[in-house]
Amino acid sequence: METTTTEMNSSLLSTQNKSSDLKGKLIVGATQLAVYTIIAVLFVILGIIIYEGREKFSWEFISSFPTNGMTEGGIFPALIGTFIMVIVMSLAAVPFGTITAIYLTEYASESSKFAAAVRFSVRTLAVVPSIIFGLFGLGFFIQFVGTGFDTAFNGGELRWGQPNILWASLTMSFLTLPVIIVSVEEALKTIPRELREASLALGATKWQTIKNVVLPGSVSGIMTGTILAVSRGAGEVAPILFTGAAYYLATLPGSLSDQFMNLGYHIYIMATQSSDVEKTMPIQFATTLVLLILTLSLNVIAVVIRSRIRRKAK
Repeated sequence: METTTTEMNSSLLSTQNKSSDLKGKLIVGATQLAVYTIIAVLFVILGIIIYEGREKFSWEFISSFPTNGMTEGGIFPALIGTFIMVIVMSLAAVPFGTITAIYLTEYASESSKFAAAVRFSVRTLAVVPSIIFGLFGLGFFIQFVGTGFDTAFNGGELRWGQPNILWASLTMSFLTLPVIIVSVEEALKTIPRELREASLALGATKWQTIKNVVLPGSVSGIMTGTILAVSRGAGEVAPILFTGAAYYLATLPGSLSDQFMNLGYHIYIMATQSSDVEKTMPIQFATTLVLLILTLSLNVIAVVIRSRIRRKAK
């Protein structure tokens, strides 16, 4: 009787193990299928863009101005405008976002209502549609700040109270700010609390601890997060629709009060408002390819910087 019971228990355990193994294999297979599907979709998209844009993509295309109603020529002013916007956006967003993250991580107490309100605001900004940022930039920067500045300092002459590259860049900085704050905050949290306490125990001040211990140890994560945020901003279009992007310009921006052409906006214009959409299809794909190369280059730079800093730290 005992032998029969033992055999039944063994048979039951064997059945359960087989069922568990089958479930495990199904889960692994499902996850692998999802990964392969994502990779396949990515390569299909890249393949279509590269194949359709290969004819137009050249140094002449990158370095020349649009011609013949933007149905021919290149994208040089859009490329330069995008670079200027990214630089100004970075100068505005990265320092402010980093300082905010340092305050939330190092100075604010866990029970601080003000810090909780800041974190709630950051999370809220992260889910706001990008077109809302564009409307905010139009109302605040152009109609309020710019018009007020012209009234106070330019005798009412219109210069800053109109769309330009400065207001577009500042609007984009608000879009990327939540990503920068969160990424920097997470990077700072990777530094063990014991290192901070040891530094303070040796007589260092709070700021000296942050400057000499926390920031050097988390700089790779900070750089990676900020560059990825900037690369995201480089491809956005909606926030600059009302704040500075131009349909066509025969010259490059001469100052921050000038409008500018942008790669993302250029693609949108070619696809929706061109005089001959079919004729401009190669230009659309080639411009998309340039924008992809730009954003991928920023991502690669982030990875290289992180790996080099980590090697130096070892």
